[in-house]
Amino acid sequence: MNILILQPPIVQLNTAYPSGAYLSAFFKSLGHKTRWLDLSLELYYEIFSRTGLTRLFSLCSEKALSLADKAEKSGDEATAFNLRRYVAQKDLWINWIDFITAILRPGKHDSFSSGYENAHRFVFGAHVPRGSRMENYLANLTHDLTTDDARSLASFALADLADFIAVAFDKNFSLVRYAESLTVSESSFSEVEKGADSPILKEFYEPLLQRLFMEGETVQAQPSPRLAQNSPREFCPASGSLPIPLATAAFASSATPSAGESPATPPKTLVLISIPFAGTFAAALATGRFFKNHFKDSVYVCFGGGFVNTELRETNERKLADYCDAICYDRGYASYRQLLMQNAECIIKDKPIYKLRQFIRLTSDSISVIEPLSDESSEEYKRALAYEKEVTMSLIPDFSDIDFSQYPRLIDDTNPMHRLWSDGSWLKAYMAHGCYWHKCAFCDVTLDYVKGYCPTNVSKLYKGLLDQCREKGVYGIHFVDEAMPPAMMIAFARENIAHGSPITWWGNVRFEKSFTRDVADFLAYGGLIGISAGLESATGNGLNAIHKGTDLESIVGACCAFKEAGILVHAYMIYGYWWEKPEDLINSMETLRQFYANGLLDSCFWHKFVFTRHSRVYNEWKEGKIPDLKPIDPQEKQNAPLFAKNGLHFEGEKKSEKYGAALDFSLNQWMHGEGLEKPVQKWFDFPLPHPTVPKNFIENLIAKYEAKRDQEFKKIPVSKHGNDKGDSNVSLSGSIRQSYWLGGEKIPLSDGKIGWFYMGEFHTAKKNAPESAFRGKGLCVLS
Repeated sequence: MNILILQPPIVQLNTAYPSGAYLSAFFKSLGHKTRWLDLSLELYYEIFSRTGLTRLFSLCSEKALSLADKAEKSGDEATAFNLRRYVAQKDLWINWIDFITAILRPGKHDSFSSGYENAHRFVFGAHVPRGSRMENYLANLTHDLTTDDARSLASFALADLADFIAVAFDKNFSLVRYAESLTVSESSFSEVEKGADSPILKEFYEPLLQRLFMEGETVQAQPSPRLAQNSPREFCPASGSLPIPLATAAFASSATPSAGESPATPPKTLVLISIPFAGTFAAALATGRFFKNHFKDSVYVCFGGGFVNTELRETNERKLADYCDAICYDRGYASYRQLLMQNAECIIKDKPIYKLRQFIRLTSDSISVIEPLSDESSEEYKRALAYEKEVTMSLIPDFSDIDFSQYPRLIDDTNPMHRLWSDGSWLKAYMAHGCYWHKCAFCDVTLDYVKGYCPTNVSKLYKGLLDQCREKGVYGIHFVDEAMPPAMMIAFARENIAHGSPITWWGNVRFEKSFTRDVADFLAYGGLIGISAGLESATGNGLNAIHKGTDLESIVGACCAFKEAGILVHAYMIYGYWWEKPEDLINSMETLRQFYANGLLDSCFWHKFVFTRHSRVYNEWKEGKIPDLKPIDPQEKQNAPLFAKNGLHFEGEKKSEKYGAALDFSLNQWMHGEGLEKPVQKWFDFPLPHPTVPKNFIENLIAKYEAKRDQEFKKIPVSKHGNDKGDSNVSLSGSIRQSYWLGGEKIPLSDGKIGWFYMGEFHTAKKNAPESAFRGKGLCVLS
């Protein structure tokens, strides 16, 4: 079977989304010919290239000038000025765009553009395009302008162009998660599918699909860096078959038919389209429609991904048959294995398949929907579940089809933690599928991506990822776990240390007491550079209400340990809960301010609470446990069929909308060290109560952490303090303790002392000093 895995646009620009890597590895393990294409990256170069911008301006310059005239008449001089400036500078944008992309690909050089040398002219030149975001960056510089600012300027240049596209050409366009607003729960499918015909998709994406999979491609006179490297593309010309681009050339038969002979009928191609976010759904529809319209029965199109798993679990929308043949839920391994075992040509019989909803067109007007296998007590279901667990534990993502040198690495913020998401071509992987806690009230705890906890084999995972890093020359890993388990993090760090710590890694965790100073030190030495975690509500009552399973003392302790170890820390916050009063929000905000004032957080983000059918709070409401919550079903309210049915509303939900702007603005200031002394209620332009949180609340919790840490360091004195390989000894309580010396070479000094450097500081102690003299200064003890 030929397997074609596609990531529709636009997810993120700096690296590949991981679903394709896992699916690619899975199908290759079964012996299928598999290719993976990141169409997010392909569309980027289709638009942000010399030929792309030439076409863009030809399509929208007249509209832009008309909009500028209207803006001027209404008194909006800024909009009028900016729209006219883009049109007036269009030749500069067209001439510079390939150089801008080259600046954002450090280490990538080709025959067409050189980012480093052109950075000088881009930063200091007079004949360079400028937009509002670029000018704002330059106006707020706190240092002398240098070529080191080129990547930031280039990042803002792309954002400026994206702003222009959204105003003058396609209102739903964004550099990330295209058309996020198109698939809200209040929409019917007929409204949603209009997004597949939006301007960007019709004018840029569909021609891209046509060229990639149908026409072949000729080298253009002035190609973009992406096309210059990959052109010309080769296609299989077999009549009635799916043409194969260079990326999928392995599918083509090596046998050449003799004169007069017809080419052999190629095998059917299974086309898998990943839809991780709502914003990628419109492009997924356009992709599925393209393949079904052009290749008919020679392809079998299947949708999957996070958006499908959360929003479309019960959908029976028959019009989906125009875009796909099936929807696959959750991990997909058992579903696809059963699908391919059932029939090698993917011609589906009338039989339910594990977590696969099938759309069978019987006639032009008649479509049958076959529900997934649903009997969880059946042996077939249990076998499928066991198979998925087996695969999940052992599968190593396969990035062999991805050229990471092509991904632009944007700098969208000077905050070092905040920019990790966009700066760096991280290989994305997970230590464990699902969440080991899976009890938070706001979370989709009934769905597999949360409740289906399954750890991997860390040793095998490490070795597999290291091989991928060596092959790709990218030594950074972003773990996309719902929460990395602490024990597995330690095991991964241990593997990395044993191999000389070549891998730099970061990912999501839970703030909990397991992260002691010893653990944080060891993880940092083992390559961990940053963590993100859900704080969600910075009050004790709030944490209890959302069943967070931790408390502020444990959260502060974890943050202290991470920061002492030099690890960056990001927190997720949520506002707008069903139970939240102004006093709750202002207290949560004040506690968060104190986190920043005491240096415990590097970055943060506020999310508005979203009430979903798959959440714990929804189940508890159905059981009568939350009488104060008053859900509003949008389907009942509008008396109309809905397409995506996960999202719900509740009475009083809109009361919290007025807080969003001030929360975001204050947080942005705190992330950059500004406004930390300003009373939190003063950030709002309407009255709010003063916080009741003591001014020294976080300071006191830090003092508790330090006292507990120091007591732990003195707890079990032993004469030897281990080495970097790890010395084992038994504590007074009987537990096995593993000691690691992370402080480098010990230098002999006078008076029987030794000295060493640890974390940039020079420490001294007596040679025979007790263990406590070395703890937190290079000696790490794990138990």
